[in-house]
Amino acid sequence: MMFKIKTIRKAALVFVSVSMAISISIVPGKEKAYAADGVNGVMMQYFEWYLPNDGTLWTKLQNNAASLKNAGVTAIWIPPAYKGGGSNDVGYGVYDMYDLGEFNQKGTVRTKYGTKAQLTSAVDALHANGMQVYGDVVLNHRMSADATENVTAVEVNSSNRNQETSGDYTISAWTQFNFPGRNNTYSSFKWKWYHFDGVDYDQSRNASKIFKFRGTGKAWDWEVDSDNGNYDYLMGADIDWDHPEVISETRTWGKWFVNTAKLDGVRIDAVKHIKFDRMRDWLNGVRTDTGKSLFAVGEYWSSDINRLNNYITKTNGAMSLFDVPLHYNMYSASNSGGGYDMRNLLNNTLMKGNPTKAVTFVENHDSQPGQALQSTVMGWFKPLAYALILTREQGYPALFYGDYYGTGDGQIASYKTAIDKLLNVRKTYAWGKQNDYLDHQDIIGWTREGDSTHANSGLATLITDGPGGTKSMYVGTNKAGQVWNDKTGNRTDTVTINSSGYGNFPVNGGSVSVWAKQ
Repeated sequence: MMFKIKTIRKAALVFVSVSMAISISIVPGKEKAYAADGVNGVMMQYFEWYLPNDGTLWTKLQNNAASLKNAGVTAIWIPPAYKGGGSNDVGYGVYDMYDLGEFNQKGTVRTKYGTKAQLTSAVDALHANGMQVYGDVVLNHRMSADATENVTAVEVNSSNRNQETSGDYTISAWTQFNFPGRNNTYSSFKWKWYHFDGVDYDQSRNASKIFKFRGTGKAWDWEVDSDNGNYDYLMGADIDWDHPEVISETRTWGKWFVNTAKLDGVRIDAVKHIKFDRMRDWLNGVRTDTGKSLFAVGEYWSSDINRLNNYITKTNGAMSLFDVPLHYNMYSASNSGGGYDMRNLLNNTLMKGNPTKAVTFVENHDSQPGQALQSTVMGWFKPLAYALILTREQGYPALFYGDYYGTGDGQIASYKTAIDKLLNVRKTYAWGKQNDYLDHQDIIGWTREGDSTHANSGLATLITDGPGGTKSMYVGTNKAGQVWNDKTGNRTDTVTINSSGYGNFPVNGGSVSVWAKQ
């Protein structure tokens, strides 16, 4: 790692954040500030792409429930819990959403993560430890159909799906889902070709292209993301969200899934590919049907803040979104060899511009090495990134399993020791008014002044991609005379708060320090 050699200003420049007067991390299922309940919430994505195919994840989650709660995790995002195309399916190759590891289908009873009984035991353990559970909901497509059907279709340009590149002809499409292993348990609904808009494979010709179905009312759904002309189609058999049977059945399933898995919220996959108002209506319908307010976060994978804000507006704020622009800023900072202007780290992000709808994250299963959206934050920057999302007031932070335990392919190491320190800082010290010092190209910082209900609360965080230096930052006149130390352990010296409520806080080069009362 190479760092810029620059002089670091030591003069204090105080910028008091006026975005929120209270913590704006969202209470799962309550859509209100965590500070109202005295909890600094943290969700954990409890999976990564390269977990072993041994059916043990649910049991591991059950066994880890107490330790995760003690560490400061307040909610768990579980992977797709239903049957895919086989036991090795991560969960996004959805076959049968009513099979949570209960029926012998696609060569397996269990899913990659275990059986239905093991899942419900894990959820019970999480609830017993006061934690909430968010289920991963994949409503864009189906895969591994039971049989083909002859369908009239037309080829489209993969780079502009609005452009047809052939005449109509008959293809053999994998679109018939009969679920014989489940034998109508929970639902007798069968998926047929007319429940879909298109596929990417013609069995009769062994042809891999994007095919749009012909038929009454058949067209790509709109409004969806405008990449590739129309980004309705992503993979597999693409669900037609204009079909009334789809709308009805999917809402019925949503109620069943939330009640059966005893969920407190949902993470909705690939929302940019699904008609925007349909996800709003589905979510609000399931909330009504279950009587649960259900926290919800959508995956709209785009670095364009305007697209995210447009989605939030078009869906009437029905769900939060992952702060993908912030992830890409952290990715860029970590890969810039010390040349990133740290003053820009929060620019064009949900954390800065729409914080009540921001779920902040450093890494996930799609950005990790080897995946389609690979944009892995470099290891040296991981502690800095987690300090950013865990010690600021804006956003609802999501911790990635792979960053905590390491990944099965060995490409990401475990940062559990560093993250545990930051989790403890979040629940103990990260309270009160925030003062921002995002004023230098190398070193940026912020403070929290603490509050009267959390003893010894208040902190000062500094992160830098350049050489070490110091910042004079305000933490409150009520802290005068206190001696503070670095809770990360990266610095062994101490800082004494002066009579004006300022401390002169240091940080090492390419590092992070979080100072709080000793």
